[in-house]
Amino acid sequence: MKLSELIKNSDCTVISGSNDIEINNLVYDSRKVEQGDVFVCLKGYNVDAHKFAPMAIEKGAAAVVISDDIPVTGVTVVKTDDTRKALAALSANFFGHPAKELISIALTGTKGKTTTACMIQSILGEAGIKTGTIGTLGIVIGDNIYKTNNTTPESFEIQQYLRKMVDEGCKAFVIEASSLGLKWHRTDCIEFDYGVFTNFSHDHIGDSEHATLEEYLECKKLLFKQSKLGIINRDCDVYDEVVKDAQCPMETFGFSNECDVCASNGELTRKPGFLGVSFDVSGYDNYRADVGIPGKFNIYNALAAISVCRHCGADKDAILRGLANVKVKGRVEPVNVSDRFTLLIDYAHNALSMENVLTTLRKYNPNRLITMFGAGGNRPKVRRYEMGEISGKLSDISVITEDNSRFEDVMDIIEDIKTGLAKTDGEYIVVPNRKDAIRWCIKNAQDGDIIVLAGKGHEDYQEIKGVKYHMDERELIAEILAE
Repeated sequence: MKLSELIKNSDCTVISGSNDIEINNLVYDSRKVEQGDVFVCLKGYNVDAHKFAPMAIEKGAAAVVISDDIPVTGVTVVKTDDTRKALAALSANFFGHPAKELISIALTGTKGKTTTACMIQSILGEAGIKTGTIGTLGIVIGDNIYKTNNTTPESFEIQQYLRKMVDEGCKAFVIEASSLGLKWHRTDCIEFDYGVFTNFSHDHIGDSEHATLEEYLECKKLLFKQSKLGIINRDCDVYDEVVKDAQCPMETFGFSNECDVCASNGELTRKPGFLGVSFDVSGYDNYRADVGIPGKFNIYNALAAISVCRHCGADKDAILRGLANVKVKGRVEPVNVSDRFTLLIDYAHNALSMENVLTTLRKYNPNRLITMFGAGGNRPKVRRYEMGEISGKLSDISVITEDNSRFEDVMDIIEDIKTGLAKTDGEYIVVPNRKDAIRWCIKNAQDGDIIVLAGKGHEDYQEIKGVKYHMDERELIAEILAE
C-alpha cells in the first residue's frame, strides 16, 4: 500500500519526505517496528511514544506519524493534531474498512455490556448470523478467543480483527465501547448501525480514567455521534440528558409502557441445574422470554439484546432460543455437573462483586449457598478481610482456597481472609489447593445447593511467584468428574 492511500481522508499531512512510498505495516509499538513500517507516536497517560521515534527509525520505519514537533530525519514525516485519531483513520484504511461489510453494534454503559454482547451473539447465532464480539472476554470469532489488554482494544486491533471476522464468514459484530475507548478514539471511523446505552452509575473516576462523573458521562454519550440508530435504557437516571444530546434517532427499552420494547411480570426461575429469569415482552411484539442467567437485572440486558436483534433479522423464535441458551463465560456461568445441585463459575474477586452475586443467588432460596474463593496476592489486605466478611455473612459455607497468590504465601492470604470471616458466624473450611477445594464442593454437595466458584471466572491461569500456569476451572471440574 502507498502511504498516500494509507493517509487518505485522514487529518494527516506529509511535512517531509514522500507520500508515494510503499509501506509494509502500521505499528504503534516501537518494539514491533520492522523495515518499511509506519510508526504512529501515540500519547498515553504514562508514556508518550514520540520519544521512541528514533528507535523506530533505527529499526527501519519508513515513516513516522507525529503530533508534536520533534527532530526527525531520514524518513517521511506525517503531521496530525491527534495521533490517536490518526491511528483509527489509518487502521481503517489499512484493513479496507471492514466494519462496512458487517452489521455493526456497539454497547456502552457502566454495567451489562459483556452479558448483553453474549446475548446478542447467541440470538444472532440462532438466526444463522455468525457474529464476532470484542470486549472484556477478548475477541471472540467462532470457537477462537484472542486475548486483549483492554475492554475496547486500540483501533488497529479493532480493524485488524474486524477484517478477520469478515474473512471467517461473520455477518455481524458486537463491541463493548468503554468510556475510555470512546474518549481515546479507539472506535473512530466506524459508523455503527446500532449504538446501545445499558445504564450509568459511579465508576472509572480517577487520574488515569475520568476526572469527574460528568466527563465519564460525556464520553459515553459520544457513541450516539457515530451511530445510525441509538437504543437506550428508558429507566436509566441519565436518560433525558443522553437523549437530548443524541445525534441519531433513538429507541427505548425498559419497564415503562412508553418504551419501544417493554418488560413486565419478571420472575426468578429455577429448574434442576438451571437458574434464570423470565418476563413478558411487549411493544413491537408480545411473548414471554426465559433467560438462562440468574438475576432480575438481566432482564434489562435481555431487553437491550432484543431491541438490537429485532432489527437484524432475528425472529421471535431465534430471540427465545438465544436468550434461553445464552452463557457468559465466567459470569454466573453454569457447569452441568448434577441435577441435584447447581454449580456456577463467577469472576467475583472483590467484596462488592461477591456481595452482588451472593445476594442475587440468595433470592433463589438454595438449600445451602456454598462459596469457594481465595484472594490475590500483593494486593491490599483489606480486600481479603472484606471478602471474608461478605462470604461469612451471605454463605452457608465458605470454602477458602488459593487464587493468584503472586509473590505471597497462600496460607498468609488465607489467614487474612479468616480475619474477615471471624467477624461473622459463617461456617468455613480451608482447602488450600484449588482443585481439591472444587472436589470438596462437589463431593459434599446436597440436594438443592448452589455452589459458586468465585474469583477466576473467564481466566484460564493461576499466577504464582511471577509465573502464570494454565488453569481453567472447567477443565478441573471435568478432571474431577472423570476421577
